[in-house]
Amino acid sequence: MSEISLAQQKFLLTQKKHRRTVAASRLCIFVLFLAIWEGAAKMDLIDSFFFSSPSGVVLCAYDMLLDHTLFTHIGVTLFETISSFVLVTVLALLTTIILWLNKKISETLEPYLVILNSLPKSALAPLLIVWLGANYNTVIITGISVAVFGSILNLYTSFQSVDPEKIKLIKTLGGKKYHILTKVVLPANIPALFAIMKVNIGLCLVGVIIGEFISSRQGLGYLIIYGSQVFKLDWVIMSIVILCLLAWGLYSLLSHLEKRYLKRMS
Repeated sequence: MSEISLAQQKFLLTQKKHRRTVAASRLCIFVLFLAIWEGAAKMDLIDSFFFSSPSGVVLCAYDMLLDHTLFTHIGVTLFETISSFVLVTVLALLTTIILWLNKKISETLEPYLVILNSLPKSALAPLLIVWLGANYNTVIITGISVAVFGSILNLYTSFQSVDPEKIKLIKTLGGKKYHILTKVVLPANIPALFAIMKVNIGLCLVGVIIGEFISSRQGLGYLIIYGSQVFKLDWVIMSIVILCLLAWGLYSLLSHLEKRYLKRMS
């Protein structure tokens, strides 16, 4: 038992060292990138008017923090992204359950779902503005349209791949379709749902930015499009950096929730 314990300790230490090495390498790459970017701007190797610099981006963010406009733009984009993400998750799950419960409906709607998933969502945004007006609803629906159809197709495929022996066992014991759904299909597909959610959070953010490009007067997408029009490129780069941080933060939160769930189930 002592040898096994020592081997486990050695393995855990190796894994911990590996994680530290990866984290340090990521940090070094990031710091090196910032140093090269700042140095190139200072030495006029790149035009800081067009490419800005880390110090320019920080100063721009600081100025906008002082007048509280940055919090407003971040809050609007975050609200629209989370709203579209929650609605996508609920719609995808409910629609997939309906398709799984009724094979005729699934066979009828499958080609339409494939077509809608393939449709460029940026082409829908101008129509949504005409139909719904330039408001939060248009941006949120644009975010939903980017992710919902692919989510339904992927989740339905996952529902179909559940172990048939487990389904047969429930039927043998006299279970109905409802019991199969709640006792076998849904529990088996929670890992797949988490995987789809981690993809969707990025897709919803992309959809929201597309909507803000066209129909919003607030949000990070608005800052990007307006900043590019008036050549305030510090705004553009700062907004892109914040979007990267938001995407990373939301993805990390979902990954943490997934790990906690899997740990509870193990």
